[in-house]
Formats: sequence, structure tokens, C-alpha cells
Amino acid sequence: MSVNQQAHTGPPYAQPQPGYQGYQQPAYGGQSLPGVPPAQYGAYNGPVPGYQQPLPPQGYFPSLGFPSKGSPVSLNSDTSSLAPNFIGSLRAPPPSGAPPPASGASHPSGPLAYSQFEHGDVQNGIPASAAPMQRPPPSQPFLPGSAPAPASQASAFQQFGPPAGVQQLTNHMAGMALGRAAASAPPPSALGYGPPTSVPPVLESFSATGSGLYTPYSASQGPPPTSVTQGLPLAQPPFPGQTVPAQRLPTQVPGFVPPPPSTGVGPSSYPPTTGAPRPPAMPGPPLPGQTLAGPPSSQPNHVPSPPPPSAMPMSGLHGPPPPTHPPQPGYQMQQNGSFGQVRGPQPNYGGAYPGTPNYGSPPGPPPPPKRLDPDSIPSPIQVIEDDRSNRGSEPFVTGVRGQVPPLVTTNFLVKDQGNASPRYIRCTSYNIPCTSDMAKQSQVPLAAVIKPLAVLPPEETLPYLVDHGESGPVRCNRCKAYMCPFMQFIEGGRRFQCCFCSCVTEVPPHYFQHLDHTGKRVDFYDRPELSLGSYEFLATVDYCKNNKFPSPPAFIFMIDVSYNAVKSGLVRLICEELKSLLDYLPREGNMEESAIRVGFVTYNKVLHFYNVKSSLAQPQMMVVSDVADMFVPLLDGFLVNVNESRTVIASLLDQIPEMFADTRETETVFAPVIQAGLEALKAAECAGKLFIFHTSLPIAEAPGKLKNRDDRKLINTDKEKTLFQPQTSFYNNLAKECVAQGCCVDLFLFPNQYLDVATLGVVPFQTGGSIYKYAYFQLETDQDRFLNDLRRDVQKEVGFDAVMRVRTSTGIRATDFFGAFYMSNTTDVEMAGLDCDKTITVEFKHDDKLSEDSGALLQCALLYTSCAGQRRLRIHNLSLNCCTQLADLYRNCETDTLINYLAKFAYRGVLSSPVKTVRDALINQCAQILACYRKNCASPSSAGQLILPECMKLLPVYLNCVLKSDVLQPGPEVTTDDRAYIRQLVTSMDVAETNVFFYPRLLPLTKADVDSDSLPAAIRNSEERLSKGDIYLLENGLNIFVWVGVSVQQGLIQNLFGVSSFSQISNTLSTLPVLENPFSKKVRSIVDMLQGQRSRCMKLIIVKQEDKLEMLFKHFLVEDKSLSGGASYVDFLCHMHKEIRQLLS
Repeated sequence: MSVNQQAHTGPPYAQPQPGYQGYQQPAYGGQSLPGVPPAQYGAYNGPVPGYQQPLPPQGYFPSLGFPSKGSPVSLNSDTSSLAPNFIGSLRAPPPSGAPPPASGASHPSGPLAYSQFEHGDVQNGIPASAAPMQRPPPSQPFLPGSAPAPASQASAFQQFGPPAGVQQLTNHMAGMALGRAAASAPPPSALGYGPPTSVPPVLESFSATGSGLYTPYSASQGPPPTSVTQGLPLAQPPFPGQTVPAQRLPTQVPGFVPPPPSTGVGPSSYPPTTGAPRPPAMPGPPLPGQTLAGPPSSQPNHVPSPPPPSAMPMSGLHGPPPPTHPPQPGYQMQQNGSFGQVRGPQPNYGGAYPGTPNYGSPPGPPPPPKRLDPDSIPSPIQVIEDDRSNRGSEPFVTGVRGQVPPLVTTNFLVKDQGNASPRYIRCTSYNIPCTSDMAKQSQVPLAAVIKPLAVLPPEETLPYLVDHGESGPVRCNRCKAYMCPFMQFIEGGRRFQCCFCSCVTEVPPHYFQHLDHTGKRVDFYDRPELSLGSYEFLATVDYCKNNKFPSPPAFIFMIDVSYNAVKSGLVRLICEELKSLLDYLPREGNMEESAIRVGFVTYNKVLHFYNVKSSLAQPQMMVVSDVADMFVPLLDGFLVNVNESRTVIASLLDQIPEMFADTRETETVFAPVIQAGLEALKAAECAGKLFIFHTSLPIAEAPGKLKNRDDRKLINTDKEKTLFQPQTSFYNNLAKECVAQGCCVDLFLFPNQYLDVATLGVVPFQTGGSIYKYAYFQLETDQDRFLNDLRRDVQKEVGFDAVMRVRTSTGIRATDFFGAFYMSNTTDVEMAGLDCDKTITVEFKHDDKLSEDSGALLQCALLYTSCAGQRRLRIHNLSLNCCTQLADLYRNCETDTLINYLAKFAYRGVLSSPVKTVRDALINQCAQILACYRKNCASPSSAGQLILPECMKLLPVYLNCVLKSDVLQPGPEVTTDDRAYIRQLVTSMDVAETNVFFYPRLLPLTKADVDSDSLPAAIRNSEERLSKGDIYLLENGLNIFVWVGVSVQQGLIQNLFGVSSFSQISNTLSTLPVLENPFSKKVRSIVDMLQGQRSRCMKLIIVKQEDKLEMLFKHFLVEDKSLSGGASYVDFLCHMHKEIRQLLS
């Protein structure tokens, strides 16, 4: 079944996928199958007599061809079969007599040392002997049954873990990515070319320049997984067809045992190694799988370490995971994205293994403990770059079922040919399991993130509006699905069969059309609903409230005029801005003016309504002081057309700041303000939006009065969830009334202290509105950001009185919904307002079996009132593939969408469960997803390897960012209001927004090319990537940080900030100074470009290195350990590996 999926990352692959029908299998005995190209180099089997081994370059482990920066990491595409037995990574020699490693002990700052299997586990393959096996000469083929007889076993030996003989045997570099040293010599003639079962087939088929002899994988196969070895590979005995050069293999030195288990996470928990004797060297280079160099294995009486305790936590929270680093000069990229590049020693990393002393020489000091190289684990930057280069140039054509779209970070054009654009719908997987058992087994949530009114780029066509006249849209009689490209016309076009419920419906006479020879209607291409994935229908009166067409909506501006708001200059600022902003109200396509009417209210402890009727010379104010029983004191003259009442409105906006200039009133009400707006819309019989500008906790006597309940002592207790819940149910009931009327609330908050966002946000959230928050608002630094947000909020496309329903084909159904909306039943998502930035996330569950042939269908139908008062239906359709093999599911997942769903799921969870429970559940679910892949889809390999599906290789890094976010793990500086605000914000974010929010974009500004329009290449979010001589920009959708290193050249500082030295840079700047030089222009254009991509204006913060603000900046370097206790990426990856191994055992 063609999945039509392009690779998300990296070059194409041609390794066979074991165990799946339709994939090429290596023939047993090592011969290649017809059509499978031979490997450019055979499997590496250690030094071969007669071939000169080139000396390893500095920075290499002699045997590994690997950078010395961290532990040697073996990264294998799991499409090859790997040796099932791996031993832990090469480590610094420990102090003599140290206790043995636990299979799960943790040594954070050192690389991993694992024993992979439980006591006595015997893996498949040739039975292991305790004594080393002699290698046959290179010319002699290793045939089944010709294994050399095992030597007699020393009585001191005790089998544990991988049986000792196997553990010390290394007949080839199983799964190792070879460096140039190995690749430079041609393979000996006797080496098998077919992929033997224990050797990765074409791992090393790259030439030094990176152009390899590989065949692109077929579109249906998808990219192979990324596998990461936790520790070093230990080969299994040779398999048929594999030839092995003769050589004696060394085993472990007597008396040397790995470092003791440690459960700490911090670097300090690694045992000190200074002063420990270094072992004598062995003849010949060490081989993978050995912990240390030692005497030849023929030496008797080796004493093995005792069996590892299986219950210990995992060894070292620094275990190597999968690389996706850019092929930079001098890097030799392996086919699966692993590295074999030559690297010199780098700061903060141990150098290469310090040579091999002669026998008998006094032992020197051991090298420092190795740390896992962050470059060897999957890099979000590399994945994003690869996707851009692979998929950014071609348009994404939606005509094929189950296609995975390019990443949200890639700029691409969409051509709608029957499925909705990924700008409207993105799924966690585009190939869903046929059965619920399979879905449960994988634990991959099946969800769609839907953005029904998404803004399209100018090059793409907006959905066509189809008018079927009084009869309205054609629908299925039974399930009421709307006509779409997947409906099947039968009986010459007189009837159609529903693709969702299979019911047959008569085609209305006015809609009849003949079919062509393929069974398609001859007007197929003339009708958007038959040929496109997204389109709109004009709704008939049957789709309207009370069976009458709606009036155009209204906007009501409600301004807090208490002491704080007036004193800060906020009231004057809002009034000045509204004078011009009212000319930019949203309007339908070609209308000359907006149909939206406007009204004005000011308030503190009482409410002031204004009559701005066009016939008045001056506006009139009416005060309602009985806030307990809210009513609107005027009907005529409250909601008016802007053009007709322009002079009266201008006069009012001039007068408001003067009227309240001397106010001493500090208390405010809040609920009565919403009630007033609601009553005004009811009286006018229209939907609309309230723009409320509010500054403080509403403590004045009135309905909805709140008390200060902020309590940081509740953090990390069972009562922490109350901080996210509203204080009172009053606002839930008010929200319900607002939704019924189509009254949407947008809230602009300007707090100087706690104002209970969790409660004030209930009505905006449930009505589909937005919250904007400007803490400690100051005119000079915050006005631009606030005004930008206000302008965009007033002008953006919005639908009112909206109801959305998602229909699915038989076999799955929508069961759960996340976002800013209200639900009065289990199927309809109701929103008083839905704007172009809001998403609704829908989770699906099986209620029957699905079939691979017919796939699965979703139809999202949104009924709404446009800003001109037109009732419309917007329809989005999407077809997905179904699979009976788990590998197909894992090959077609979209990690960014998965993270979007998981974050929303977790952020809803904190309302009802302790935060720790929510975090643990997230980790557990992801461990189950990856363990299921490992168990069912990856080739057999050692438990010491972390193997990640190719399109989920960023799941651990992104998940860690969610776990470290302020909602789930707040630092001391994060307020309760901040957490409630972020929780609501993320719940209606789209996939692109959550992507940059959780893993911010970090750009080196000093590397920007001032002559081009392009952005500088992003770098990874870690402090060790920063250089003190450079300037960096970090953005996360809410903030833009400009970080300036202490050693930046004076000229750059002068060009960007207009001051002559680092110390003169002001960190109170809210915008960059406008200077006439190329660097200043380039940086400002980058900032403008980033602001244009986000739905909110980001706050600009200047951070000088070693300044107090730097702590805030470092909070966003998400690959590092966080001050609030969040793990670093490396540590978390190792923790995930431990969790996966526990699930598998």
C-alpha cells in the first residue's frame, strides 16, 4: 500500500526492513538479493592481516573511528539487524576494586555503562561459550555448524548478563559507524558483501564527501529509525555468510570493575577516577565491547564481575542517543545520520584515550570520565534543516490519501486536490491502526489539530463559497455528512453512497449530473465540493438561530478607568488608538466599509454607558451603580455605525481620559462588565465581541467578586491543582450564557499584582476568546507591544456564534476535545467566537475495525456567522491510511502534532490531578510508545541501544521541554497567574506555535549575511553553543531575547545599539534603535520578520552576558538542566531509555 510519504529528514535509505511483507529481505547465507546493491564496503571485522591499518587521527578512539568528545556512540538504522548483545560504553578506567555497575545505575557525567540482559539470559544465535572463540582465517567462510568448539571454561567464571564469552567477543564492529580510517582501505576479498544478519547492511556506504552509493527507499517504506547505542556494541558470533579474520580477542583485566552505581542525576554523582591505576595495554587496537584494554584472552583465571542487580536505576543519565547533526566540513555523515567524523579535542571534553603504554610500565593517571557528546543525539535543528531542504522546494499536493505533510517549520506551498491543507488540519499519525488493540498497544494518540479559519499565504487560494440556493448543501440522509470528494456516485449518478456511513441517498434533481467512464461526475472539476478538500457553503435559514438570518455582529470596548489604569497612561493610550483603529474593523471581501457596529463602556466600581448616536452633538454618559442587577440603560445610540457617528465617537474618546484624570477609585468590578456587554448584545439581537481592558483583582462588592488566594506553598502538593481552577462557579455559568448569545470576550490584562487569571480567564476561554497579559505595564516599554496586539485582535478574521462538528468514517469516532470553547453535548464544539489563530484538538478512538483498503476519513464542519452577518458552513475533509503493521504507524507519525496534543492533554490534567502525576503519566506514555516500537518494529539488538523511530527521534527532546515548562515545573520567578495564563494560551495554540514555544528558535545574529534576505542558520538551545564574542536572538512566540556576549566587538555594539561599549548597552530597551548601517538594518528586519510570523507581538528583552536578566534567558535554553529541577536533554534521554528498558523487561 503506497503511503506516499517523503522522508522527514536525512538522505534516503535502502536498508531492508526485517519482518515485513513487501520489503526486501537479505537472502540467508549472505548473498545479496537481486536488485539490492552491494555495500560499498563490507562489514568491518577488525584489522585484517595484510592490510595496513592507518593510524587513528587525534581525537579518535583507536578502534572506533569516533570522536573522542563523549563516549563512543553507535548509531544504527534499525533496518539493519544488529547484534543482540552489547556491553556498556568505553569508560574511563575506574578505581581498582570499585563495585560493579548496576544494569541501571546512573553516572550522569560519564557515558553509559550497561549490562543489558538479566542474569543468565541467552540470546538467539550461536550458543555463547565463556572462553573466547578463535576467529577463523579471513578466507574461510563461517558456515552453520562450523563453530569452533568452546574451550574449557575456567571454574572461576560465572555466567551473567550476556554470557561471558559472547560479552567479550567482538568479531565485527557491530553497528559501529566507521570513520575514515576504516573506509579508506578497500575491503578484503573474503568479506561478505550481502548484509549478514548481525551487520548493518549499508551503513558505511558514504564517501568522504558524503555522496553515497545508496538507492532511495521507496516512497511507501518511509525513513528508517534512528538508533542510538547506550554504550558500546558487542558483536554476536558470526552468522552464515560472514567471514571473519583470525585474531585473538582480549577480555577484561582482572581486578578491574566498572564504577559503582550511583542514583544521582547531577554530574557530581560520577565517582572520581583520579589516581586509579591505568590497565596495561593489549597488543593491537581495542575492540568495541571491551570496557578496558587488557591482556590477551588466553590468560587464565579471569574473574568476572558479579551479576548486576536488575532493580538498579539505569546507568548514567548520559546515554548516547541518535544524531542528526549537520554535515559540516570535516564531518562524515553516516547514512542513518550518525557520525564518523574526525574531531579534535574540544573544551570541557576529555581528549582521546591516552595511548597504549608498554607492558610493565607503571600505570599512569586515567583519563577524565567521558561525557556523552550532545552532537551525537538527535538535533531538532538538523531535522528542521533536512526537512526544509528535502520538502521546501516542491508544492505539497493533497491529492493522495495519508500523505505526511512537511514540518510546520518548512515553508511550502499547498495545492488542494481533495484533502484539506495541513494549515487547516494536522494529525498525530497519517496511518492509523486498523484495530483498537493495535492502537492500545502502540499508545500513540490518534488526534487532529484543526484550525478551521487559518490564514493562508497570498499564493494559495481561499476556500470557494458554494451557493446551492434555497435547498442548501447536499448531505447524507443518515449521518448528515456534507457532500465531499469521497462520496461515491452510483446508478448513473442518480444516487450517492456516503463515505462515512455507507448509506445510499437520492441525488436532488437540481444536483444531478451524468458520470463519465470512470464513474466520476462530468462536472467534477467545476464543483469545489467534489474536487477540493476545503470549501464553504452558504447556509440557508434552517441553519440560523430561531430560523431567521443573523444581524451583523457588534464590538463593545469596555475600559477600566480605576486609579491604576488612569495613572499608568493606559486609558489615554487606548482612547487615542481607538480613534484610528475603528477604521480597520474586519469586513467581507469587497465591501467598502465594515458592517460591524461599535459601543463603549467605562467602569471601576460602577459602569458608565455612552450614547454616541450620530444625531447628537456631544456623547451622553449614563451610570449604572446597581451592579448586582445589571441592565443596559439605553438601546438606541449604544451600538452605532462608525462612519455615521464618527464625530461623536471622536469627541467621546477625547473626553474619557479627562473625565477620569483625577479619579481616586482603586476598586473594580469584573463580572457585571461582561453581563452588561451580554445584555447589550441580547437587546440588539446580534452576536459580537467584548474587548475588556482590566487592571486589578475585582474585590469591589458585586457578583463575581474575588479574593486574593495566591499561595506558592501549594506548589508540589496535592492542592496545587486548585491554583488552576476558578475560585467560583459563577464565571462558568456566565460563560454558558455568553456562548448561547454568541458573545465572545477578549481580555487585555495589565496587572501589577495577582489578579487570578485562572478565574478571570474562564469566560474568555469558554467563549473562544483570547487573553493578553502585560504585567507591570509601562507606557514607554510596553505600549508598542500592546497596540500591535490590539490592532491585530480587532482586525483579524473571526466567525461568530460558531458550532463545529467532526464526523468520521465507520470504525473511529471523535471522543475528546481540547481548546477554547464550550460543549453542551458530546459532539458539538460551541464557540461564541472563533478567530483565525484558534485551534481545536480532537482525539479519536476506535469503535470498530478499520480496513486497509478504504482507510479512514474525517470531515470537520464549522457553522458560523461571518463579520458581514452571513451564515456559512466551512468544510474540511481529510483521508488517512489504515495499517495492520505497527511499523507503518510509526513511519507516518508527526512529532510536532503529537507534542501539541500531549501538551494540551497534560495542561488539562493539572486541573484535576497533582502536577507530579501528570508529569509521570506523560513520561510513561512516551516510554510506552517508544518501547512498543522497539519491541515490534526494530531489528533485534541489545538493550543497551536506544532505538527511536525516524519520525519520532525528537520526541524525547520535545517532551522534556513540555515537562520543564512553567505549567508543569515552575521556577521560583514564575507567578501563579503566569502559569494559568500559559496553560490557557497553549490549549488553543496551533502546531507551529507549540513547536517554537517549547523549543525556542536561537539565531546567531553575528553570522547573519547582511546582503541576503535569509535568516542565519539556527543553533541548538544550549549554553555551550553560545560564544561570548557573538550576539544571539532567541524567540519563543511570546518573547524575543537579544543576548550580547561580554567579548562582542565594539564595532558591532556601536552598529546595533548606538553606544560605544558593552557596559553602556541599556537592558531597558524595548525596541532596537534605528541606525543607518547594514547590521542594524539586517537585525531589525529579522526581528520584524519573526514578529510577522507570530500571532502575538513578542516582547523584546536585551540580555547582557553575566547580567541578572541572564537567568531568565537561560530558562529558555531548553537542552540544558533548568534551575527549577528540569533535566537536561542528555539526562532525560537516558532516563527515557531506562524507562523503555524497564517496560521491555
